Amino acid sequence: MLGNVIVGQSGGPTAVINSSLAGVYKTAKDLGANKVYGMRHGIHGFLEEKIVDMDEKIKSDLDLELLKRTPSAFLGSCRFKLPEIEADRAMYEKIFALLEKYEISAFFYIGGNDSMDTIKKLADYAVEIDSPIRFIGVPKTIDNDLEVTDHTPGYGSAAKYIASVTKEIIRDGLVYDIKNVTIIEIMGRNAGWLTGAAALATCEDCEGVDGIYLPEVAFDIDKFIAKIGKLLETRDAIVVAVSEGIKTSDGKYVFEHGDHNEYVDAFGHKQLSGTAKYLADLVSEKFGCKSRAIELSTMQRCAGHLTSRVDITEAYQVGGSAVKAAFDGETGMMVTLKRESSDPYICTTGLYDVHKIANVEKKVPLEWITEDGTFVSKEMVNYIKPLIQAELTPIMITGQPRHIVVDMQ
Repeated sequence: MLGNVIVGQSGGPTAVINSSLAGVYKTAKDLGANKVYGMRHGIHGFLEEKIVDMDEKIKSDLDLELLKRTPSAFLGSCRFKLPEIEADRAMYEKIFALLEKYEISAFFYIGGNDSMDTIKKLADYAVEIDSPIRFIGVPKTIDNDLEVTDHTPGYGSAAKYIASVTKEIIRDGLVYDIKNVTIIEIMGRNAGWLTGAAALATCEDCEGVDGIYLPEVAFDIDKFIAKIGKLLETRDAIVVAVSEGIKTSDGKYVFEHGDHNEYVDAFGHKQLSGTAKYLADLVSEKFGCKSRAIELSTMQRCAGHLTSRVDITEAYQVGGSAVKAAFDGETGMMVTLKRESSDPYICTTGLYDVHKIANVEKKVPLEWITEDGTFVSKEMVNYIKPLIQAELTPIMITGQPRHIVVDMQ
């Protein structure tokens, strides 16, 4: 029916990316695939023929369940940009020769914007050489910046972690009767979906953060310092959330106003780090009070102990839907999530042309950001809330979460 299929993971990992891998594997086997192969370290590893037989890794229902609940990318990931077809036809010839060697009929790639670029290029080359191999993208990114889909698997769990840990940081700041300012740095290069989740900390037992700053709006350092000063006149503890990618009006990242390390990946992305520290140092220097910078960093994308059940379930569903799409003859498509209702929350899967998704970033609507650029609206909170609901706790052994063993030798 499907013959042999292959699946890979690419880009930054999430708490639920392996649930999508489990969905691909289980559905492919149920639909009659002979072999389900996995690429080690995405398309980059595939080019080096680093390929594993998933049947040798998933030997029981318990293994499958552990895979779903194991954070990070089980197969390993990469940040490798395929060249344009005309720029390096030899690379595409090598990829398709390997696909033919392993008798692959369908290729699934779990990832975000850059991964969908890979699917687009491979699907285009397949059409060019009249190859019957089908290429389907499986959405994944905590950044939630993929176009068309209502949201992306991985985002809900990251948002749940951010909202939860923000409440705890706020609580910690209330302990002492001294002036203190805490700045939380949250992932988000050009889109503030993750940082906006800090707004969910506001509830009946928590006053919430005192400011939220997203990269969609230019950041004014002087106005920020002035606001902190005004708050300190009446408050002892101040907590604000900032996206790592906020920029000043001249287009310069805030962290670039201070000392920083310069690292650029294969897609031309600068490593973003140090925004909170830069601002915390400014606050301390200006007001002489205690200030602290907290970078959530990788914790927000690997916190498998605080996974949203909605998120992990949808991650599994999009993996399965990708296989069904290939089974039905689709190619050059990405699986999408379509919200039918927020209350009650109802979401279905669909398909969309990957050419209209790859390399396009979905940003937070400006109408969801307050006019002064220091907070988000109730509409954004209502958008996020259904995605963080319920929990799927890890299988605990001797007090620790049990993960599936990564043994890819």
